[in-house]
Formats: sequence, structure tokens, C-alpha cells
Amino acid sequence: MIYLAQTDTTAGFLSRDFRELNRLKERGENQPCLIATSKFSILKTLVRVPNKFKNCVRRARKTTFLYPNLKAVRVVKECKHAKFLDAHGWFYSTSANLSGQNFDENWARGVADVIVDNKFYEKCSSKILKVSIRNIKRLR
Repeated sequence: MIYLAQTDTTAGFLSRDFRELNRLKERGENQPCLIATSKFSILKTLVRVPNKFKNCVRRARKTTFLYPNLKAVRVVKECKHAKFLDAHGWFYSTSANLSGQNFDENWARGVADVIVDNKFYEKCSSKILKVSIRNIKRLR
């Protein structure tokens, strides 16, 4: 099942199956997608945050962290999208467009199974920070 929702950063597709999202976006089937959640308890089941960076991760806004186990996770806080994630736990998430193209609302509405929001807009994408045991490096 693919959801179309306005995320904290841009219009996005959400699903429990990242391969389904990749097929929809016409990109490599095994290309990883980020995981979006609103709860730190779920983050703790997915990755181990190095002690040195726990405060940074907890305080970050609109930021995706790529962890040493190669999972990319964003904790969404204090917005309408966070309430949707509260009810569902976590989802794989990606922007609602074909790979390499701009957002087309008509196409996105046509391919989504469930439309969560009524209004969609493109904003800037989230920052991506790569976390290692010793440091953090900005990727985007």
C-alpha cells in the first residue's frame, strides 16, 4: 500500500515496502529509502546512535541521519505528518515524483493507493548527515 502525504519537508510517498516505492518511481529495485518515524523508541529498534551524537539526533529538525548499519532514519517531530506517523509507527519514505523529475500532483494522486492530505507542495529536501562512531559528515 502506498500513501501520498505532505511530509515535514515535501510531498512524499510512504510504504512498508521500499521495493514497491522504487518500482513506482522507476529506479533500481534495491535502492534504499529512508525510514520516517515520529518516535525515538522506534529509532532505537532500527539503529544504534553513538552516545556522542544522541543529543544532536534528538534536537535535529528536518534532518535524515545515515547510520553505520547503512539505514537512513528521520525522526519527524511537531507537525501534522508526525501525528500520522504516530498512528502507524514507521514507513519507508521518498519524494512523490518520478526519479530525477519534479513533483507532478496529478501523477502522484493517480498512482497512490491512499491520499492522506488535500494540499501538497514542494519544499526543500531534508539535510542528510552520515553518522560514524567518531564524527558526523554532511552529505546533503
